[in-house]
Amino acid sequence: MLDDAAARFDAGAFLKTVPSRAGVYRMVDRHHRVLYVGKARNLRRRLASWLRGGGRDEKGRALLSRTAAVEVTVTHTETEALLLENNLIKEHRPRYNIILRDDKSYPWIHLAEQTSFPRFVFHRGSRRAPGRYFGPFSSAGAVRQTIALIHKLFRVRQCTDAFFRNRSRPCLQYQIDRCSGPCVGLVERAGYAEDVRHATMFLEGRSETMIEELVERMEAASRRLDFELAARYRDQISGLRRVQERQYVDGARGDIDVVAVCRGEGIGVVQIMEIRNGRNLGSHSRLPRNLQGATEEDILEAFLAQYYLSADRFIPRRIVLDRPLEGLEPLVEEVSRRSGRKVSIGMGQRGNRAHWVEMARENAEVALNQRLADQSTLDDRLAALAEALELPEPPARIECFDVSHTDGEATVASCVVFGPEGPVKSDYRRFNIRGVTPGDDYAAMHQALARRFASAVRDEDETEAAPLPDLLLIDGGRGQLDRALGVLEELALTGVETAAVAKGPGRKPGFESVFRPGRASALKLREDSPALHFVQQIRDEAHRFAITGHRSLRAKRRRTSTLETLPGIGPVLRQRLLTEFGGLPGVRRAGVEDLARVRGVSPRLARDVYERLREDE
Repeated sequence: MLDDAAARFDAGAFLKTVPSRAGVYRMVDRHHRVLYVGKARNLRRRLASWLRGGGRDEKGRALLSRTAAVEVTVTHTETEALLLENNLIKEHRPRYNIILRDDKSYPWIHLAEQTSFPRFVFHRGSRRAPGRYFGPFSSAGAVRQTIALIHKLFRVRQCTDAFFRNRSRPCLQYQIDRCSGPCVGLVERAGYAEDVRHATMFLEGRSETMIEELVERMEAASRRLDFELAARYRDQISGLRRVQERQYVDGARGDIDVVAVCRGEGIGVVQIMEIRNGRNLGSHSRLPRNLQGATEEDILEAFLAQYYLSADRFIPRRIVLDRPLEGLEPLVEEVSRRSGRKVSIGMGQRGNRAHWVEMARENAEVALNQRLADQSTLDDRLAALAEALELPEPPARIECFDVSHTDGEATVASCVVFGPEGPVKSDYRRFNIRGVTPGDDYAAMHQALARRFASAVRDEDETEAAPLPDLLLIDGGRGQLDRALGVLEELALTGVETAAVAKGPGRKPGFESVFRPGRASALKLREDSPALHFVQQIRDEAHRFAITGHRSLRAKRRRTSTLETLPGIGPVLRQRLLTEFGGLPGVRRAGVEDLARVRGVSPRLARDVYERLREDE
């Protein structure tokens, strides 16, 4: 039997807020104890199978019966999710996870530098032996693949020291060009040291020259029609990219907190990501109250003082923020005094810290969306909306329309639907606008509304026909409202309340105007009004849905791939990306840092490519 906390967990409402991204999920009980930690390539799909399936076996049903909440942490790649899952299992040792007795750590590559002809070997366990260690890697297979690539590319030895000292002629590895033969003096120490240096550069991630050389070899083999050799080079390039993938779940040593804040529609979320001894232990969120008129900087400043100056709070050596704050000197002085060591507080603008900040921001946005979808919040917003717009009762179905195009090209109108449980995505619709003057938003809106409501009139006797909305919202001003009223009048539809939402000066949120039929002036809702926050949420969702549809249609009409629609990606750079990642699926799987390592791709362009590919998904 479900306990009280688990019974109150609304799985349906929660799943609507979960992104279709790679990440880690934690199932917790009503005492906030972690029951289970899992990873997923697609969090929404995995959690839907868990929560809607009711558990796959007796153990799964027992787990769900004790689950009071599910927490998610979004990562950039599946490998990051794998490493984070491992860290969280080691940290919390959840009751329903399988935990190995030996609990081995991730494998490394060890370079024993004390010999004249060192070798690269697989290593797992404590790193006390002299030499250099490279890693950690996500699996033993990844380590072995990397070592095999080193032997193939740099021809360093792989035999044991005892075997090396007792050779009188080269072994088979030399015959197949996997070793330069140092055991019998076929390579000088200086030349071998150069091979080791190049292999070390590869393991440090400085291998772009090597990849470019392989690309040239592959293209030359293709021109000679030697496709088998070209395919081998292609696989090597793909393998190099996989093993080069930077792992930010385990990074720089030390204890660090990464703090990000996200505010929207009257609600704020502060996300804290904890890095302990260089290992990411996940993140958790805090929901501040009384935010009227507060900026994100105000929220962050208030949080830092209250959180880190509370009793018995662990204070790490460094606190990384997602934005600059002024006047932090007194806080830095006090937290340093309490912790007994120097503590720094500031932004993380490069390297691992910048990546962690980005992850914290993304997870803050996820937490904010989950909070916005909370049932009690929705009930309050629907009631506030009915009061602000002078509706007879809270609307049970709200439809919002928006139009998107680029200079009149590929015009698409969107219709999103909200109900008492939040977005009703199964009822979302898009309309490809045809036969109107390019850029005429009024005509485009008229066509979309006419098509939507004409079908409702035509199919009014059909049980599958979409019901009429209680409230029709239009993204626009008085002119768009008149268009909507005209369509409803033409089709003789009554009982549909209407309103239009016009953006404020400079399109700044909080200054929107709401137009209603029969009112000479626009309604000005307070910036902290739950009704305005709800209207903004619905309007922004309609805008997002219209933009994604427009981009998809524009790309389809141009008969080009997604990469061809990106500014800054020309034919040469597009071909380089596709070649080095083994095609578009490989580019989609790549993280921002992986994309930025391709010659000609700046960090900003890598970010643009990454975000556009995620939007198209």
